[in-house]
Amino acid sequence: MIYNYIIVEGNIGAGKTTLSNMLAEKYNARLILEEFADNPFLPKFYKNRERFAFPLELSFLAERYNQLNKELSSLDLFHKKTVSDYYFMKSMIFAKQTLASDEYKLYQQIFSIMHSNLPKPDLFIYLHNSVDNLLKNIDKRGRDYEKDIDPDYLKTIEKGYFEFLKQHPDMKILIIDCNNLDFVNNPKHFQEIIDQLNIMHQNGINRVILPNN
Repeated sequence: MIYNYIIVEGNIGAGKTTLSNMLAEKYNARLILEEFADNPFLPKFYKNRERFAFPLELSFLAERYNQLNKELSSLDLFHKKTVSDYYFMKSMIFAKQTLASDEYKLYQQIFSIMHSNLPKPDLFIYLHNSVDNLLKNIDKRGRDYEKDIDPDYLKTIEKGYFEFLKQHPDMKILIIDCNNLDFVNNPKHFQEIIDQLNIMHQNGINRVILPNN
């Protein structure tokens, strides 16, 4: 793998954590996983988005910053591989879709202060799946607090990601269409992802549809 610091991102249920674990194991890399399961606002948010959006997004922002600042502050990007299943910028993507305009302005100010202290990844991978496939994956993993997720919410999050990706031509971004990809159960499919990590992708958006055959 020619990249030292990789981000694996995607919508809810896209498989980003699973792939991050597999890549970290293959390359003996430092693994950074988002810590969200114990967030007390998450189940409440899925039932009442308007009421709990602001405390949820603020709590995620603080947790993500504290974790990344701790993990990456001692990171030697030239000698040790690192794989993370989230990028700090995702805080803005979700907040823009969930917060009222006045809340978002305040949130944006807090975010800007924190973001300036964190390094950018060498490669940003976005796993793209249809909403139907996302819902199937969400149902399969069986988390109680996710059972009430609205398909329209997944669509707005997807839109937010695409808007973000278009606004960062300075980053190496790899969008992988995963609708026919089973990297968990098919070693050939996983190898096709590995092959992409040995390509020096250009800055901006690079799209691939996997598997190739």
